Amino acid sequence: MVKNLVIVESPAKAKTIEGYLGQDFVVRSSYGHVRDLPKDNNAIDIANGFKPTYVVSADKRELIAQLKKLAKEAEMVWLASDDDREGEAISWHLAETLNLPDAKTRRIVFREITKSAILGAIANPRIIDQNLVNAQQARRVLDRLVGFELSPVLWKKVKAGLSAGRVQSVAVRLVVEREREINQFLSTSTYRIVARFDAGRGAVLEAELPTRYKTRAEAEAFLARCVGASYRIESLDKKPGKRSPAAPFTTSTLQQEASRKLGYSVAQTMSVAQKLYEAGKISYMRTDSVNLSQEALAGAQAAITAAYGAEYHHTRTFKTKSASAQEAHEAIRPTDFGAVKAGSDASEQRLYDLIRKRALASQMAEAVIERTTAVIGISTQPGVPLTATGEVITFEGFLKVYAESKDDEDEDDGKEGESSFSRGLPPLSVGQNLPLQRLSATERFSAPPARYTEASLVKKLEEMGIGRPSTYAPTISTVQKRGYVEKDTREGKERKFHVLTLDGEHVNTEVKTENYGAEKAKLFPTDTAMVVNDFLVAHFPVIVDYQFTAKVEDEFDQIANGHENWTHMLTGFYGKFHATIEAGQDIERNTLGSTREIGVHPETGEKITARLGRYGPYVALGDTTDPNVKPAYANLRKGQFIESITLEEALDLFKLPRVVGEFEGKDMTANLGRFGPYVRHEGKFYSLTKEQDPHTITAEEAVALIETKRKTDAERLIKSFPENPDIQVLNGRFGPYIVAGKKNVKIPKGEDPTGLTLERCQELADATPDKPAKGGRFGKKAAPAAKEEKADTPAKKAKATKKPAAKKKPATKETAKPATKKAASKAKS
Repeated sequence: MVKNLVIVESPAKAKTIEGYLGQDFVVRSSYGHVRDLPKDNNAIDIANGFKPTYVVSADKRELIAQLKKLAKEAEMVWLASDDDREGEAISWHLAETLNLPDAKTRRIVFREITKSAILGAIANPRIIDQNLVNAQQARRVLDRLVGFELSPVLWKKVKAGLSAGRVQSVAVRLVVEREREINQFLSTSTYRIVARFDAGRGAVLEAELPTRYKTRAEAEAFLARCVGASYRIESLDKKPGKRSPAAPFTTSTLQQEASRKLGYSVAQTMSVAQKLYEAGKISYMRTDSVNLSQEALAGAQAAITAAYGAEYHHTRTFKTKSASAQEAHEAIRPTDFGAVKAGSDASEQRLYDLIRKRALASQMAEAVIERTTAVIGISTQPGVPLTATGEVITFEGFLKVYAESKDDEDEDDGKEGESSFSRGLPPLSVGQNLPLQRLSATERFSAPPARYTEASLVKKLEEMGIGRPSTYAPTISTVQKRGYVEKDTREGKERKFHVLTLDGEHVNTEVKTENYGAEKAKLFPTDTAMVVNDFLVAHFPVIVDYQFTAKVEDEFDQIANGHENWTHMLTGFYGKFHATIEAGQDIERNTLGSTREIGVHPETGEKITARLGRYGPYVALGDTTDPNVKPAYANLRKGQFIESITLEEALDLFKLPRVVGEFEGKDMTANLGRFGPYVRHEGKFYSLTKEQDPHTITAEEAVALIETKRKTDAERLIKSFPENPDIQVLNGRFGPYIVAGKKNVKIPKGEDPTGLTLERCQELADATPDKPAKGGRFGKKAAPAAKEEKADTPAKKAKATKKPAAKKKPATKETAKPATKKAASKAKS
């Protein structure tokens, strides 16, 4: 007989909580959501007040049967899902599915998994908050309506398989617009004057002219006027200053800082934080509050005083700028400020360390600094001084523990990482003469807006009031999984710049080369994103309107606060939205930006067009509408877009595929495919390295590529079976294993991998179960609390929708042919 049944969301959490409660409590996990809207058109009864129909997920039926049995036996059932809208909805769905009577059902919430928090929650139960449930239902239903009604329009008018979502499409729009800003940006150069002086006693002083010259002639004239000049310090201005610590982490600021300091993706940050939370090490990681409880403030004070002394402590409260933030909740903080070690691996320890130091620093004294500005006069140019600035920390305060990082866009544009001289100056005095060591003018270029990282895109969404802590990570993941945005690292380009140096009575000019524009883990839109975004902006502006999307989020907040009826809110949205969907049926496909005429071939006079096909963007040479003509096709390179590719760039693409040379009597062909550049030899594909280009790779490099791959494969292969090529014994990262089709099979300890027979491999494969599809809130395929932004696949509507007429297919990794009209084969896009 079970006296008390506690149901939480994840098994890890269940294990932690069970240790805090006595023998009278049994803790079980629901593994996230137990039911959801079915994937068909009958999920929402629009005519009957948007009434949703929910079904238990197929993989949860056995679990529900077990929970029903336990709930029936229990005297009291405690629903302990997370303290947010998604968690409240999970508790409500459990109560409905398990048919729990109100008399024996209690809802408990906690923001950290500690013994005191759990026992406190048990002592203060409440009922399920229907307002929070309705807010979650409104989000889920609205996003389903958008996905189910808008996606088929994209299928018919743009390309099959596309999807749209209320928040994901806005996120894509931000990335697309930033890319266009960058492409349209015209860089200008200016000349930065820097002087280096001997400050005495081996010290060097660097100073800069506050203004920059627009032309080389102006910079050269300035240097010429400095011929024979003497330099002296005209004034020293010292000012005290202070720096204050940042607030403890919210969900978005944690994602941003973990990206900058640790290189974590948004999804990785949330996954690691989830583990720390479930292990009882940190408070709940989905929050937009910067508040700390009195208990946390006391814990921080004790830890700071013990480690650094009382003078380093300063109690500080923070207020969020977001009107929707729930101040009753807390910022992300350690549950025990005295615990330095936490986490089962290095990634958890690093994130915990970041969270702990940030929270500690927020309760520490300000850093005290002294800023010094030295004004240096030039004897030949009165009134045009150089300045040197520096600062010295006189009391570290919170900087002893933590200093916040900055995003690319927060840096000083145009300086490309150069020092801003914000360091301590050597000992100086007014009137001091400074012997000149070097005076130069360096050409610097203005920088375009920075591309978004995952974390800076989250920051932008939050600033605009779009999305909430539970939706940031799934939104970022969705736009990448849907093929709208790619996270990529790209090499920079070379450019020349001028350096002018005063040498005695002469000004010397030197031309140098620098690398610029390199990108690391930045978000790039695909051509599909460009086309879909333009289509939505033109025909469904309400869906991608920033203010409208933020307004919808505010309405969800009003529903959660009990100030608005959720069905009334949906009625107001759906009327306008559905009308635009109906109007969208009449849109002509030829009005879309998925096809663009670039020009004509200078030799043959054939038309060259850029198009969006089934496998992505490509260029076509020749008439694609005449069945008697065999056009040539070529895929676009990374960073090339249908809307901006030039005729010269397109012609260059048709140089592929190219025969690099012969090896073992067979041609080696270089080409670009769906998965990047490669060399093809005897029907096998060998990916090029980042440094290699299919247009320039030599026969020797191609042979080396093939031989290296063969050697790697040979070392990896332990055993194969000609009679069944689907089964192999391979060497992996963690030792030998068997591959049987798509299944990876462990080899029992003690068995020699080289002695395995085909029959034994098949026996072990048959005994290995197929991996079940992981779902739910904590499954690998479902990001935590991500349900509301999932753009559903309109399966049944798609069946009733006629597919677009087949088109010709661009050359890809699988279909590449020589790009000549004579040899080009027909293909369908």
